[in-house]
Amino acid sequence: MCAAPEKDLYAVLGASPSDTVQQLRHRYQLLALQYHPDRLGGQCSSEAESGVRKFLEVDAAWKILSDENSRRQYDLQKRAQELKQNGPVDSTVCLEDMTWNQDERVYTYYCRCGGGFSHNDEDGQNRGVVVGCDTCSLSESVHFCSYL
Repeated sequence: MCAAPEKDLYAVLGASPSDTVQQLRHRYQLLALQYHPDRLGGQCSSEAESGVRKFLEVDAAWKILSDENSRRQYDLQKRAQELKQNGPVDSTVCLEDMTWNQDERVYTYYCRCGGGFSHNDEDGQNRGVVVGCDTCSLSESVHFCSYL
């Protein structure tokens, strides 16, 4: 797993991160029976297609969460993503104070650790977005400030 998945795999199974493997297996089995393509009767309806997609989603979640190592890795990546998104804001910076890189089409602002914050909002319409440093755990809130 290179990147944190977009969907919460525990939510896909209707489970909790504190559930045991046996509890996860039970949830998986119930959902697999409910959405298995063979149980859908070979229908070509949108309901059947939706059921197949749900089955594949449930199966993918189970494959990751049933293995101790991949579950641990998933949990770590999920936690790191949560901290990055929901972590405390260490500073506020005005978009006008950031450096615009025309080639990369991104605003940058240097962090005290030597890393940097990057934001790709060209016109400043995305106000109050929180971005994390690419090197450390600091985060900043980017605002569009009008200097008169």
